[in-house]
Amino acid sequence: MNIQLGNIPPGSAGTAARRINPARLRHVAQGGGFISFELKPGDRAHILDPEGGQPGLLVVAGLDGPLGDLTPAPETLAATLAETLPESARAVLGAGAAAFSLFGAHAAPGSAVSLTAPAPLRCVLIAPGGPMDPAAQDAPTDLIVEIEPAAPSSGTVPPPLAEPTLDLRIRAASASAYEVKAGDYIQIIDVDGQQCSDFLAFDAAKLRAGREKGLDPTTTRTLMGSASPGPGLHSKYFDEDQTTLVEVIRDTVGRHDTFMLACNAKYYDDMGYPGHDNCTDNFNRALAPYGIAPKMGWPAVNFFYNTFVSPGDRIGMDEPWSRPGDYVLLRALTDLVCASSSCADDIDASNAWHPTDIHVRVYDGANSFSRGIAHRMTPDSAPRLTRETAFHARTSALTRKFSEYKGFWLPDCFNAGGPIEEYWACRERAVVMDLSALRKFEILGPDAERLVQLAVTRDIRKLAVGQVVYTALCYEHGGMLDDGTVFRLGENNFRLVCGDDYCGVWLRELAAKHGLHAVVKSSTDQLHNLALQGPKSRDILRAILTTPAHQPSADELKWFRFTIGKVTSETGADIPVMVSRTGYTGELGFEIWCHPNRGAELWDAIITAGAPYGLEPLGLLALDMVRIEAGLAFAGYEFCDQTDPFEAGIGFTVPASKEDDFIGKAALARRREHPSKKLVGLAIASNEPVGHGDPIFNGRAQVGVVTSATRSPTLGHIIALARLDVSAAGAESVEIGKLDGHAKRITASIVPFPHYDPTKSRVRA
Repeated sequence: MNIQLGNIPPGSAGTAARRINPARLRHVAQGGGFISFELKPGDRAHILDPEGGQPGLLVVAGLDGPLGDLTPAPETLAATLAETLPESARAVLGAGAAAFSLFGAHAAPGSAVSLTAPAPLRCVLIAPGGPMDPAAQDAPTDLIVEIEPAAPSSGTVPPPLAEPTLDLRIRAASASAYEVKAGDYIQIIDVDGQQCSDFLAFDAAKLRAGREKGLDPTTTRTLMGSASPGPGLHSKYFDEDQTTLVEVIRDTVGRHDTFMLACNAKYYDDMGYPGHDNCTDNFNRALAPYGIAPKMGWPAVNFFYNTFVSPGDRIGMDEPWSRPGDYVLLRALTDLVCASSSCADDIDASNAWHPTDIHVRVYDGANSFSRGIAHRMTPDSAPRLTRETAFHARTSALTRKFSEYKGFWLPDCFNAGGPIEEYWACRERAVVMDLSALRKFEILGPDAERLVQLAVTRDIRKLAVGQVVYTALCYEHGGMLDDGTVFRLGENNFRLVCGDDYCGVWLRELAAKHGLHAVVKSSTDQLHNLALQGPKSRDILRAILTTPAHQPSADELKWFRFTIGKVTSETGADIPVMVSRTGYTGELGFEIWCHPNRGAELWDAIITAGAPYGLEPLGLLALDMVRIEAGLAFAGYEFCDQTDPFEAGIGFTVPASKEDDFIGKAALARRREHPSKKLVGLAIASNEPVGHGDPIFNGRAQVGVVTSATRSPTLGHIIALARLDVSAAGAESVEIGKLDGHAKRITASIVPFPHYDPTKSRVRA
């Protein structure tokens, strides 16, 4: 990670807070794509190849002469790659642009070039690369541009999302009012980062009728079931009449406040600063022309205000999470009078002690913007809005119930049946589900096996080509970084499929630290996957999968093996796929991997072939039911960096016989010999709801916690997975504490798990 210590002198890091340096503006050219940006004279640009081995092409307009030490690209290459740019990018560059080659196939991870702009420059950075075949490992990866402005960045805002109808700068410690028509979009931008912006909105028609009805936090939280609505199904803000005023379309921060008033005179008076500027008085002045009566304190949506409920039921605050250019995009659902502020607070951490500008843009409702929440791979990564998977066009036609999961929209359930019907389809027939949010990493090179052997708990030397193994990835102290599956594609070729973006960063750091010649390339955007699960899944796959003679067929494919082949689409075209006999349901099943540009064809082929067998799509809610029954671990529930594989119920992934060293080996050996906690199954006779995080007691002492729970349709009662102190794990029963943990208790029997098919006879069928 590129975490900076700012101006902290060498050797003093232990006495100062470690911070991410927000001074550099960051742009990302995604693998196979491009990014455009501008440089002012004197701006310093740093172009990085974070994963290594990714060629780049920098095309520059406005240049008269060389550009640092950069090597001009061959004209034929430059022309070929420039032709891949859309018309809009070529129009920005104009004729006569210069092109420079960057990096190469053998560039080390973290390779970088730097340049200083001699004049105003218009630039396009291309990270070339075509679609990756599922059996290949040549994924194009990202290139990053970090810009150090020659002058302070104050006043600089990101390019507009479309042509704005209103471009309004709200200077530090001030507020402005403005009108917005129904359907139009409101973008509230934190210009320099870490600056709160209070937001008010009033129904314009009600104002004209003499009724002042603005955003009401209590009504909003009650109807939405959340403290701060975000993009997705539960995205709306209401007035006290329960009229919807705005909905959230995009949010690149995700940390706001709807608990408290906008800052007001009383707060500053009580703190010893009488007469201090405040948002409430600024709002009163801005709203007076609309006939809105002043208030002593305005209830507001406080965007970018980092507040939280701390232990002891106290509301606390800290510096905002927002970075320069972060924003919230709203859509007006009725004609509105709005007001936005740049919070005036400079006496505490709410604006990082220094108020700066807020910028508001309004866009015509004829525009269309995707919905998304920002996802950052690491704290210093550029934000990336929630993506749609290769199958979204098909799943979104069947449901509106989507959840944001690790940067992707995935369906919770489908309108045709719902979670219970989807569950039974999985247990009795077959289902298809979108698991494209899984992270994929290609690990290749002479030392690929050594790197994977070092990184995971399993003995990778025993893994044959064509085989898959489930494993844990641990830190030195034995806590888990993630779990995942490792595919061996060749002697020096592996693919890791896991849940956490950071695994790729961690693997590259390990390779560098141990001097290993191995490349780790992110391939998540090149491989999306469907899980075809259930007793009839093999019959469905057999009808559509063709494999070459040297690869296993659907009937021959064994558990935790994979094959390479093609699925015939409804048009007769062949779709290259990799198929693994893996899954997350406890049933016979397969995962089918393809390039995203073939996703819709693959979905259609599976749905058509599955129709005679009663195939149904399955969402996250039903998936959670079947995976808990099957005793399968889930990140953040059964494991985290504070739990080891034994405590997560996957101790079988840590063979005592593995001779080679691996990360966490010594710690895991100690933990194996001296366990403190154990994962157990619980059977709950009562129908009282039980959920993740519920405390478990033996008398007055808490001895554990529920990690996952569900009502099992097959077993007819609530079941759970729970992590218990080893002293309590051998008891016949425990009590789950509700309310304060003592006033209400639910008895649970300790039972073996998996609860469903404990011998795994179905998944091995």
